[in-house]
Amino acid sequence: MATVSVRACTTALLLDIEGTTTPITFVKDILFPYIRDHLEDHLSSHWEEDECKQDVHLLKKQIEEDMRQNRACPVHAVDQTVHTDEEKAIREVVDNVLWQMAADRKSTALKQLQGHMWRAAYASGRIKGEIYQDVVPCIKRWRQQGLKVYIYSSGSVEAQKLLFGHSVEGDVLDLFDGHFDTTIGAKVDAKSYERIAERIGCQPEEITFLTDVTREAKAAEEAGVNVVVVVRPGNMELTEEEQSHYNLITSFVQLEVTGRA
Repeated sequence: MATVSVRACTTALLLDIEGTTTPITFVKDILFPYIRDHLEDHLSSHWEEDECKQDVHLLKKQIEEDMRQNRACPVHAVDQTVHTDEEKAIREVVDNVLWQMAADRKSTALKQLQGHMWRAAYASGRIKGEIYQDVVPCIKRWRQQGLKVYIYSSGSVEAQKLLFGHSVEGDVLDLFDGHFDTTIGAKVDAKSYERIAERIGCQPEEITFLTDVTREAKAAEEAGVNVVVVVRPGNMELTEEEQSHYNLITSFVQLEVTGRA
C-alpha cells in the first residue's frame, strides 16, 4: 500500500484506538472478557462505595432512557430463590451490563463502569495495554513536526488513559495533547467532530482523523475533517467503494502529514 500524504494544513491528528492504535483482539479477547469474568465480584465488593454507587446510578438512568425509547432490554425472569435486595439489584445490573456488551452498546454509563474495573486490573499488572509497534515512533515524529495528537474513542477517557499509561511500551500518555470520548458525542455523528475542533481551537479541515470504521470516517468527513482509514489485521473488511473513496494505510509509517503550508 502506497504512502498517503495529507497535504491540507493539518495542525492536529485525531486517533481512534480499537483497530487503529491497538489490535481489536486486545479489546475483544482481553478487556471485554475481564469485565464479564469479574463484574459480579466487583459490584459485590464495592457496592456501598461512592464510585460504584455513581456507576450504578448512571446505568439505571440509561435503562430508563432505553425504556423511554422502546429499546430492547434484558427481561428478568421470576427468580424463585430467596435473595437479599442487594443481591437482586446486583444481578439486575450484571444482566444489563452483559446485555449492553453483547449488543456492542457505546453508552457512557457502560464505559464508565468498565473504565473503573480496568483501572484496578491495569494497576495490579494483570492487564497491559497493547499498541501496534508503528504507533509510538510515528506519534513522536508527528509531534516533532509541531503537530498536536489527540485520542477519540468510544471507550471512556479514563479507560484510554489506563491503556496508554500502562502499555506494553510503558507510560506513553505524554504523547497525547488530549482525550475525547462519547461525552462529546457519538463517533458516527458529524457534530461530534465539530465540537472537538472547537474544543482544541482549530478548524475541522485542520484535523486529520485516523479510524478503521467507515461510519466514523463518513461522519468526520461530513464535518470537514480529513480522514484516513486504517487497515489492520482483524479489522472489518472494506467494500470496493470504500476502498476507492478513502485514503488507506496499513501502518502509521505510511502517513505523511505535511502540516501548514
